[in-house]
Amino acid sequence: MTTSPRVHGQIGNLPHREPESPHLRLWLAFSLSAIVAIGFFFIPAFVIRPFSYQAPRALVVAMALRQRAPVGTLVAGLICLVLALVLWRAIGAWRKSLIALVMIFVAFSATMARLNYFEWMFHPIDSQQFIAQTASKLDSKEMIMAVSFGNDARAYPIRQMAYHHVLNDVVAGTPIAVTY
Repeated sequence: MTTSPRVHGQIGNLPHREPESPHLRLWLAFSLSAIVAIGFFFIPAFVIRPFSYQAPRALVVAMALRQRAPVGTLVAGLICLVLALVLWRAIGAWRKSLIALVMIFVAFSATMARLNYFEWMFHPIDSQQFIAQTASKLDSKEMIMAVSFGNDARAYPIRQMAYHHVLNDVVAGTPIAVTY
């Protein structure tokens, strides 16, 4: 059996409906602000991952969110906190647990938005290892980056460079930084 909102008179041809719940809008605003705060961190972190395809449009959105994440998570997190405090007084224990859990994710997102977590994912190669071309197990279709100085030459597989992005090396006695 469904219940419909009580009708209190009419305004024009439309019946006047009693509001459903005074806290419903607060819950919706709390949920929306939490989603925004969490999304500012998790969307870029999910899109910009090593060894996964990064669609151009998704990458543009992720980079724009990443750039705005410190301010976005702060504003959305503060709104979320104020709404959590207002809701806290009028709810039961299990909903308080839900609010606390959501606020942990919001605080985590706000903190991570201020750190360069991409540095953790894409770290430079500390000690490169080279093998002779004849011993290489690279597929003939695999792309490489090559550097040649004098009689010394190096080849760096794009697949590995896409993960690490930076490699420090010495070629013919000259220190170089290889990047992709």
